[in-house]
Amino acid sequence: MTYKRLGFFTRLLDKVPAGERYRLATEQIVQAERSGFDSAWVAQHHFHEAEGGLPSPLVFLAHVAAQTRRIRLGTGIITLPMESPLRVAEDAAVLDQLSNGRFELGLGSGGTPSSFPPFGLQSDQRGEAYARHLTLLRAALDDEPLAGTDNHLYPPARQLGRRIWQATFSIDGAARAGKAGDGLMLSRTQPRPQSDPDLPLDAIQNPIIDAYLDALPEGITPRILGSRTAFVTDNGEDARRFAEQGLRQQAVQFRAQGHVVTGDRLEDYIAAFDVHLGTPEETLATLRQDSALARVTDLAFQVHSIDPPHPFILRSIALLAEQVAPALGWHSGQQRKPDVEPTSKETL
Repeated sequence: MTYKRLGFFTRLLDKVPAGERYRLATEQIVQAERSGFDSAWVAQHHFHEAEGGLPSPLVFLAHVAAQTRRIRLGTGIITLPMESPLRVAEDAAVLDQLSNGRFELGLGSGGTPSSFPPFGLQSDQRGEAYARHLTLLRAALDDEPLAGTDNHLYPPARQLGRRIWQATFSIDGAARAGKAGDGLMLSRTQPRPQSDPDLPLDAIQNPIIDAYLDALPEGITPRILGSRTAFVTDNGEDARRFAEQGLRQQAVQFRAQGHVVTGDRLEDYIAAFDVHLGTPEETLATLRQDSALARVTDLAFQVHSIDPPHPFILRSIALLAEQVAPALGWHSGQQRKPDVEPTSKETL
């Protein structure tokens, strides 16, 4: 496998007050940059502390941008149906300037169903709202006149139109992302069909990748991000000890949502949630069995749903960069150059 970029994904799930969560996540991203990671990703979650507690990812990433210099900063994802597309465009444009062109704009329609009503939507309306908001967002980024006026997005951000990513669980969603020339974001795990609860994750995601590549216009470089849970420790027993607690809790939540988790052993949870853990050698052994990862251009690791203590996350980041990712073909230093468009001659 050869990856263009290596990413770190954090869900901000430490059991501490919100301000401390943001501090710890910032420290993790700084550690990822220090270890050579190419990108860092955060998810947006409204209202629900147990799901991530980060309603304003662009505000948070602006803070992180001030404390980093090289690592690219992305949203995985902004739940676009709940947002004003013009405000997303404006905030993203400012963030991209502040970060010197390091921002990656990941979008999706998903989200906790109970989070939609406060935004004037029902969950079953999210698909239509997503498509409509994405059209408006693209228009703003493409510097089109806004709402029939002579207003245009400022600062201009045409470059961000080339850095949109779409997250999807479906073949149809992948085809739409490919047709648009956007990046494709694949989840760390996906619900299995009721008829085949043991279906491997790569068996689900390879057809999604196929649909994306088939729809991609000629001449457009594919961008496929595969997110995976990987918790690497010096001692494999440490990984299993934290996984026992974190994955068991995840299984309870998963079942409460009506999904099926077969079995109650740690091994059952590891299989159900597509987890890779243990020493670098143990983690590599299972990652190499995932054929979808051989096809991605970007590989992002996260520790959710294990969610171990902060020092173990920092150590896992270092081990991933030092021993795991290089064995999968990644080489540090393959960073893309920023592509911010100057707004005036004085900025050249």
